[in-house]
Amino acid sequence: MEKLKAFCKRKNIVFSAKRYGIDALGAMAQGLFCSLLIGTIVKTLGEQAGIPFLVDVGNYASAMSGAAMAVAIGFALQAPPLVLFSLAAVGYAANALGSTSLIPNQGGAGGPLAVLFIAIIAAECGKAVSKETKIDILVTPLVTILIGVALSAWWAPAIGTAATAVGNIIMWATDLQPFLMGIIVSVLMGMALTLPISSAAICAAFGLTGLAGGAAVAGCCANMVGFAVLSFRENHWGGLVSQGIGTSMLQMGNIVKNPRIWLPAILTSAVTGPISTCVFKMEMNGPPVSSGMGTCGLVGQIGVWTGWLSPSERAITNGASAIVPGAFDWIGLILISFVLPAVLSWAFGLFFRKIGWIKEGDLTLAG
Repeated sequence: MEKLKAFCKRKNIVFSAKRYGIDALGAMAQGLFCSLLIGTIVKTLGEQAGIPFLVDVGNYASAMSGAAMAVAIGFALQAPPLVLFSLAAVGYAANALGSTSLIPNQGGAGGPLAVLFIAIIAAECGKAVSKETKIDILVTPLVTILIGVALSAWWAPAIGTAATAVGNIIMWATDLQPFLMGIIVSVLMGMALTLPISSAAICAAFGLTGLAGGAAVAGCCANMVGFAVLSFRENHWGGLVSQGIGTSMLQMGNIVKNPRIWLPAILTSAVTGPISTCVFKMEMNGPPVSSGMGTCGLVGQIGVWTGWLSPSERAITNGASAIVPGAFDWIGLILISFVLPAVLSWAFGLFFRKIGWIKEGDLTLAG
């Protein structure tokens, strides 16, 4: 056992929830942003502007999402170069096979989830053999790719089926009980966005679109805009931008010190979620990863917009179709994304400050 521990330490193989559940998951989301998400935005712009070149660029970028996710995961795991480069093939296979399903005539949504599990295992196996032989340039890529592609063929379709089932249950429940599920999805996804995990990766893994995707957008916006406005007196304009357009995760250190500062954002998400699902019936039919982004770079709002004009493949599978958004759609998007989170979080914040649950300086960002 001691020899195994020493070997893992020498190879920088660390079995921990942080490395796999936070570092790798967050990196996977970044890989998605830099391929599928950017590709979808560029493609939609090209289609609307009538520029075929942009459509081609978008298609190429989207096609590389599996490879981009796997390489990003390898980077997070601090994989050596030969392992890192070999993961491109592993990611492509895992994403493609994870997007299939064991159920006939049904596509899978588990591409990103399959990439996460399989790329981690392939990367760690590749790291284990890296530089252990004199023919490292052959051994390391062969081990990484063979293990990764074999696991993709073995596991990925089942992962795709399971992820699709979970995502479909969430979306079915939201359609059936939009008020209750609007609260649940909004609150949980908003909290996931603020926690040091990736709400975007979770939404992508389960393929959340439609009303459930809209509720997820609402919850994420409630946390980002909520904390930005709530902490304005402490952090001023810099904090407003860094949290409102960047990430509410910046408040995690303060939340650990005083969990009550999270209440205004949580309560706000519990209000805006059902307003999104029941009043405006806002659907997020762009790439599922956009559902978990909120106002980060305005990706959530862009996802809603692209879903109106050109629904993603996952959304189309779930029955979505292109629409021409009207004034009511735009008003709903603006209210859910910006106005209501700002007003409600400010009002809840005033109450909690008044009763002493939030004190001056509790929301000050470090540095």
